[in-house]
Amino acid sequence: MNLLLSNLQFALTITTPIFIILALGILLRHLNILTDAFIDSGSKIVFTVALPVLLFTSIVQTPADQSHDLPLIAYGLVATLVIYVLLELFAQRWIQPVADRGVIVQGAFRSNMGIIGLAYCLNAYGTAGVAAASLYVGFVTILFNILAVITLSRSLHREGGLKQTFLGILKNPFIIAIILALIVSALGWKLPPLLVQTGDYLARMALPLALLCTGGALSFKALRLESHSTLIATVMKAVIVPLLITTGGALLGFRGISLGILFLMTSAPTAAASYIMVRAMGGNAVLAANIIALTTLASIFTTSIGVTLLKGLELM
Repeated sequence: MNLLLSNLQFALTITTPIFIILALGILLRHLNILTDAFIDSGSKIVFTVALPVLLFTSIVQTPADQSHDLPLIAYGLVATLVIYVLLELFAQRWIQPVADRGVIVQGAFRSNMGIIGLAYCLNAYGTAGVAAASLYVGFVTILFNILAVITLSRSLHREGGLKQTFLGILKNPFIIAIILALIVSALGWKLPPLLVQTGDYLARMALPLALLCTGGALSFKALRLESHSTLIATVMKAVIVPLLITTGGALLGFRGISLGILFLMTSAPTAAASYIMVRAMGGNAVLAANIIALTTLASIFTTSIGVTLLKGLELM
């Protein structure tokens, strides 16, 4: 019993602070302290400056053998592809109307790794967890974007989206920061202390500001609409996908921080960027927003349960 309580306490130390900051964002938005303008500006700062700096400094300041977990990255890419194919087959058989298939498939596999996933890893393993997860985030995010465009284009019968996706990837601040960090690490350059300290200030700001803006942007008013499709995507995202990918990783021998990162990244809720992409491509934006809102709530609970089980089995 004491061991179970200890494992549960560890799990709650990972998820509870995130839940509190998200809830604070919702409250501040309700009180009009967080305005739409602030959320838009704050989100841009996070995406273009703070999170890229966090990824850059995490990689540069961590030895290569601790951050370049190539087997984990390779497994993450392959597992994501397999899950995507399974979701497409499921959607083709069970989801109607056809136009909603891509929205549900994207919502089920596309994790909010850059914000909530990294926050989970930071709470679980400290800065070492962020450094170890950074390259994983970079590579899998590229695949997420490509697969999202493919599934939405298929279900909406649109063409020409992949070119824009590749251009977007080349301009993505996350990808640019990771590539620059790898170059700096490979050349063995040491950053000046003043630059390191400045980067640390920005990095510390990234996740709290991102979570506040995420909470402020959540809307639960429309959850009564598209409830059946929302529930399907949420069960897939919060339960089925993390279970399959983490079980596969465990069977292949991943343990400790590697398996922990794998689970925490896949158990993170649907990425907010999925709504932007659905809306831009003329899909069911209400359904996309519902999936983000419900998976964000569900992830807090399912992640806590998953971490408790993994700790109890001494796998994480």
